[in-house]
Amino acid sequence: MSKQEKYAIGVDLGGTNVKVGIVSQNGKIIKKVSVETKAQGGPEKVIQQIKKSIDEVLNKNELRIHGIGIGSPGTVSTKKGTVEDPPNLPGWGKVNLGKIIQKEFKIDVKVENDANAAAIGEMIFGAGKSYESFVMVTLGTGVGGGIIYNRKLFCGEFGAAGEIGHISIDINGPQCKCGSFGCVETYLGNSYIVKRVQTELENNQSSKIWQLINNDLNLLTPIIIQTALEQGDEYAKGVVQSLGKYLGTALASVGNCLDNGTFIIGGGIGGFGTPLFNSVKETISARVLKPLRKRIKVLPAKLKNDAGIKGASALAFYK
Repeated sequence: MSKQEKYAIGVDLGGTNVKVGIVSQNGKIIKKVSVETKAQGGPEKVIQQIKKSIDEVLNKNELRIHGIGIGSPGTVSTKKGTVEDPPNLPGWGKVNLGKIIQKEFKIDVKVENDANAAAIGEMIFGAGKSYESFVMVTLGTGVGGGIIYNRKLFCGEFGAAGEIGHISIDINGPQCKCGSFGCVETYLGNSYIVKRVQTELENNQSSKIWQLINNDLNLLTPIIIQTALEQGDEYAKGVVQSLGKYLGTALASVGNCLDNGTFIIGGGIGGFGTPLFNSVKETISARVLKPLRKRIKVLPAKLKNDAGIKGASALAFYK
């Protein structure tokens, strides 16, 4: 570590956890922590958790901190540093998160949508380094997206571009937390996947998932489904393939709209691996316009669980 090198703090604000780390300009994480978001406590409690985490990584730190980057769900105004109505953080409305954190730590703060931050991280440090344009999808508590066009983040008129999770793939589908119906997030968000499998398992008694949860449906998590998949469970395989079809259907529309053929997928659900990626690619290729079909690439994000931290930290360096 060099005191001459620039370092930034990256804050990955999720619906379940807040992850914070100090990251060097070349993408190396020096120190990181993770705490529960405590989303049900509203913005005051969540912001308290963010401050606590930043304090922890700064403890006994003598490095030069260039800035703080925050990746947050919801509609984000990068100019004002505000976060508005994040779907998985109840009670927020509009919060000037950037101003609050900057006032606390006296360090420049940049706030960006979390999936946009992850896209920037993949562009600078990860799977997107070799591509001029791509669409990033993050799969976790919710489903986020970021659009990179000609090595620049496309934000849209109000900073809300890339909300792939809220593309409706069924106008009569289940209601999403955003208020709409049939959003792709209602099929691929963590809680939605768990609820679906809990319902379907009654008719799939031979699934290895029952053994992994000791016949207790309350113990079911996406990791359990992934474990069953890796053990060759046919039911789990079918679930993951269907998830790929849901996501691929949405991404085909994105590809047709943007004339884009490269998609990078990250987040916890991305851990379903090859069965998911193959299903996504096959679905996109079957649904996009013919000139796009041979160009379709579906790539795993390289930054894995650190995508949020590294992407957020990159906001301090990104111009």
